[in-house]
Amino acid sequence: MRDGSPPDACHVLPADALHDPAIRLFTLREEGRLLGVGALKRMALDHGEVKSMRTAPAALGRGVGSALLAHLMAAARASGMTRLSLETGSTGAFAPALRLYQREGFTPCPPFGTYPDSEFTRFLSRTL
Repeated sequence: MRDGSPPDACHVLPADALHDPAIRLFTLREEGRLLGVGALKRMALDHGEVKSMRTAPAALGRGVGSALLAHLMAAARASGMTRLSLETGSTGAFAPALRLYQREGFTPCPPFGTYPDSEFTRFLSRTL
């Protein structure tokens, strides 16, 4: 979330957080090339957070984000979650991501977890 946002509004998942058993990282590849990544963080037994969704620049416009988000939602359902939330940027650089999330049924919600409210941040949630 670094593009178009000030440093204090960036809530990027650090690599060492992947050791946390509450976080699962998923990748989408084609012929060995990484097309996209996304993570699912369990916040409670029934509530998860979509983290670090990113599509490789060469794969933009190919449905990678949609496929990853569908997989994250399916993984959340399979593990008993009934709600997913996410935090994303509010600047123009995040408009495609915001459209994807809204198309998939995510709607605005208040800040959750330890996230501070910010003009540079949008919070979304949906039931599964």
